[in-house]
Amino acid sequence: MVKKRIGCRTLVMGALFTASFFLLIARTFWVQYVDSGTLLAKAQATWERSDAINPKRGDILDRNGQMLAYNGKAFTVVAQIKALSEGKKNENYVVNPVETANKLAPLLNMPVQQILARLQSKDRKQVELRPGGWKIPKETADKVKALNLPGIGLYEDSRRYYPYGSFASHVLGYTNRDGIAQLGLEWAQDKQLKGQKGSFTFKTDRKGNQLPDGVESYKPAVDGNKMILTLDHQVQNYVEEALDNATSQYKVKGLTVIVADPNTGEVLGMGSRPTFDPNSPTGVDSYRNAAVSTNFEPGSTFKIVTLSAAIEEKLFNANDQYMSGVYNKIKGSKPIRDHNEGRGWGVISFKEGVKRSSNVAFVILGYEKLKKERLFDYIRRFGFGEKTGIELPGEEKGLLNFEHAYDRDVASMSFGQGVGVTAIQQVAAVGAVANGGKLMKPYIIKQIIDPRTGKAIIDNQPRVVRRVVSENTSKQVRDLLDAVVNEKDGTGQPFALPDYHVAGKTGTAQVVHNGRYVPGKYINSFIGFAPKDNPKLLVYVVVDEPDIDNPSAGGKIIAAPIFKTVMEKSLHYLKMSPDTASGKTITVEDETAAVPPAAGKSLGEGKQLARAAGLSYEVLGGGNTVLSQYPAAGDELAKGAKLYLVTSKSGVKLPDLKGRTLRDVIEIAALLDVKVTEVKGEGFVLTQSIPPGATVKKGDKLSIELSPKSAGTPSEPGAAPK
Repeated sequence: MVKKRIGCRTLVMGALFTASFFLLIARTFWVQYVDSGTLLAKAQATWERSDAINPKRGDILDRNGQMLAYNGKAFTVVAQIKALSEGKKNENYVVNPVETANKLAPLLNMPVQQILARLQSKDRKQVELRPGGWKIPKETADKVKALNLPGIGLYEDSRRYYPYGSFASHVLGYTNRDGIAQLGLEWAQDKQLKGQKGSFTFKTDRKGNQLPDGVESYKPAVDGNKMILTLDHQVQNYVEEALDNATSQYKVKGLTVIVADPNTGEVLGMGSRPTFDPNSPTGVDSYRNAAVSTNFEPGSTFKIVTLSAAIEEKLFNANDQYMSGVYNKIKGSKPIRDHNEGRGWGVISFKEGVKRSSNVAFVILGYEKLKKERLFDYIRRFGFGEKTGIELPGEEKGLLNFEHAYDRDVASMSFGQGVGVTAIQQVAAVGAVANGGKLMKPYIIKQIIDPRTGKAIIDNQPRVVRRVVSENTSKQVRDLLDAVVNEKDGTGQPFALPDYHVAGKTGTAQVVHNGRYVPGKYINSFIGFAPKDNPKLLVYVVVDEPDIDNPSAGGKIIAAPIFKTVMEKSLHYLKMSPDTASGKTITVEDETAAVPPAAGKSLGEGKQLARAAGLSYEVLGGGNTVLSQYPAAGDELAKGAKLYLVTSKSGVKLPDLKGRTLRDVIEIAALLDVKVTEVKGEGFVLTQSIPPGATVKKGDKLSIELSPKSAGTPSEPGAAPK
């Protein structure tokens, strides 16, 4: 009996051991072959950590290297609202939420209640004080830090900065605080600018601390490419100033200005109103870039196409005569009248008709002589009805109703009615007349440069789309457009300049809404180029719905000052010698000078070199030898501007920096071994913490305040664009 009981127990124990053995084998198989991936992932999550490395977004610069958009330091305000661990009463966290919210609200531009709601969150121990405390500039972060509020901290981040505010904002676009591109070139060229994220993986202990030599893999970030535009900072500044002056004097729905080189298609300036500040794009009336994204009836500026086509087809004789006033030869259609209520000017020549912008003259040229097929062919050849291909997003192709055009439609198109165009199409088309007959592709990106190699991966060059008219036709059209501006009875007389022959054409069109013309609402424009026989610049100004006593005259009242200011200042800036109405050419003394190599020479020699170049100078230090200089030799300065000559490293007095750019301040501070520790605002120096004339020593800290108001007009210009 005992033996039997022992035998049973032995069998049971053996069975249990055997079953356990097979279970162990089965479990081992499951772990090693079936569930190995899941378990390995869990283990790796315990001992491995991976982090992304964000790339630096590429800078955007003008053609002369002026910074228009860049990534810089930013800071986010973080509130520790509860102790991280129970029982640690001395831990740094927000003790008094109400007091904290009241002190932070004015700095972060947030309502007190909004901050308080975040500070009193029930389910979190730490919160970011968004939106006002999210990615703030250093000067704001310093003010927050100075409050020394319990539980309030900052962590460093980066954000996109646009140093000149609304300057060329429709062209540049912007990225939001998350770094996501939204508009303009930022959006259209996002792949080029954003770069590629990097990563690294490292081993940690059970507490998450990185182990020595624990890095397993590393993939460096690839910074975004640098983009150089065709825009010229100074020309763009003339555009911005002219637009600001116009909007301060007149109420308009919109304004658009484009400045281009008709010989290359390069866009040197482009601006619109209303505008926005890409640093804080809130409450914006319009993000649309009207220069490329708005279709509108051009009015009489479109007559340049009809005129060019008629001359090219040898259907135009300037001395032929016709009866102006009313054209009533289209059966079943209302008469077409000249803009002076159909009164006309009697029997006049076609040259007079062009000068006076007679609708009847262009109906005869387009509808009667060219006829539908040839007129439409030239409209297409000049680039209308298709996109120009400029790199900006949202470009429209215009509105052309060729397939269902009746006789009245053909007649209307000949003088710019019943056709929709964009401003950039107009610039390209009239540029072809200015440059000798070649339609150039407009472009605004000059180069895209790989920051790793410094080499251009995209290098845009002028591209001829096609020849649209002959050089002889181009010359005849330029002469006629010159008469529009510079001869008696020409509609473009308000756009004439005293020192340059301007050739151009005015335009006035009624606003179309829901397929009907709106009484009393107009789009006024002027497109012109100069000098007439050797055009260097083309400027197009569009005034949308001016609110003035005589809105149909908005082109002359509002557009003329804009055009004249932008054109004249830009030609002078580009060192273009004036040509007078008498035909004489006036040689203008060069207004810029190359900075001489003064460093390493005696102080006397340095002064003499500065005077010989037409520059003023300021000596920094009491030595007899020029140790260093700013600007560097070879840079260009406006004549009369200041060259700094450093003659010693001690006992140097800080110069007056007012009106200088941030770049100038950094360069001058580097010469004197002074550290620029705080920069407030954007634009040009308004105030400096160390007063002018104070003696500075190595390591002194300088803070400056900038203001955009003096943009482009510093008290003493720094290096001029090359």
